Amino acid sequence: MRQAIFTKDASPGDGPYSQAIVSKGFLFVSGQGPINPQGYVTGETIEEQARLTLDNIVTILQAAHCSMDHVVKVNVILSDMSHFGRFNEVYKEYFEAPMPARTCFGGELDGILVEIDVIAALPE
Repeated sequence: MRQAIFTKDASPGDGPYSQAIVSKGFLFVSGQGPINPQGYVTGETIEEQARLTLDNIVTILQAAHCSMDHVVKVNVILSDMSHFGRFNEVYKEYFEAPMPARTCFGGELDGILVEIDVIAALPE
């Protein structure tokens, strides 16, 4: 069984998917980008786009009564791997040790610099 999570305070998305799904004790947050709640890409730099992307994730986690402390796995796609160091500086503002498991790779993104999805363990 799965339950969809939606909040109007994060990117609405533009495809046939849920912002997040709760299933079997986990929250699966769909790929988020630097898109504001009105549906517009915001930010010019990797730092600005990373912050908005991570803020969208925080908002979706909160809608499911979770926080960044519940995140166990993160997948990051960067449009340009030369942004890796600068992205990491922002990323470290959102997580505390122990850091979640993470994969980061380069990929073609549709006009944005970063996309992130996460898996969180629901609070007990």
